Amino acid sequence: MNAQQLNTSTTDVAPTSKSLFDPEHKRKDSRKGDFYFHWGYNHSWYNKSDIRFQGPNYDFTLKDVVAHDRQSKLSWAYLNPGLITVPQYNIRVGYFIKDNYSISLGWDHMKYVMDIPQNVAITGNIGANISTQNVSTGLMAGNYNGQTINVKESMLTYEHTDGFNYANVEVERYDDIWVAPGGNTSLTLETGIGAGLMVPRSDVRLFGLGRNNNFNVAGYGVSAKLGLKFYVWKNIYIQNTTKVGATNLKNVHTTGFNDSDKASQKINYLENMWVVGVQF
Repeated sequence: MNAQQLNTSTTDVAPTSKSLFDPEHKRKDSRKGDFYFHWGYNHSWYNKSDIRFQGPNYDFTLKDVVAHDRQSKLSWAYLNPGLITVPQYNIRVGYFIKDNYSISLGWDHMKYVMDIPQNVAITGNIGANISTQNVSTGLMAGNYNGQTINVKESMLTYEHTDGFNYANVEVERYDDIWVAPGGNTSLTLETGIGAGLMVPRSDVRLFGLGRNNNFNVAGYGVSAKLGLKFYVWKNIYIQNTTKVGATNLKNVHTTGFNDSDKASQKINYLENMWVVGVQF
């Protein structure tokens, strides 16, 4: 009799999870000790930002620059193992330290492209010849104090397209919104905060001088996210998450002569991503 009562009590005990929504049906298994991995793609939006360019014989700032991401067209590149890193993608691996808390490492591969041409205000100075290569700046040479100029490709190309990379650590919380009676299918709210390094691979041409640079730890970022995770089955899920972030890039590679030329900027962004994952 005692053994039967003991077995019944242990099999009926629900995990010690807590939810803001207190769903009617509880999951049968705790997530504590599980790992998860997911992969997916994103779309991003950027606030206007100032970009400062510094080097031999020049120091100028472009104000309120407009930029967008660069979405890859829907194609087999999204499924081809050799090309899946070409579109804007997200990859993350995490560990559940409690049933409703996890810690994770991730790489957000976004893309940032300054609109060219565009009219912007400019401050600072541009010499007749700049950088260690004495590149001619032509009619753009001069001192500026807020004048509006039209930035054309002959003056500047500025992209983080290989890409605007955010290597980060995040802490997440999970609150079940709905759990199926069987406990294997569920809808969960995910919230989280994160911080990490900005590792862009930038493509910049300044008065025609430049190249696609190597990966570079250019600064840091912080972020917060909110998403919905739908467990199709106990260990397989799809998820949509929106993330807001602020970044500070202090050392962006520009001309390729990194000891002498650089750019700096602060970028705020909104990122939405769809991912498919597995928990194990």
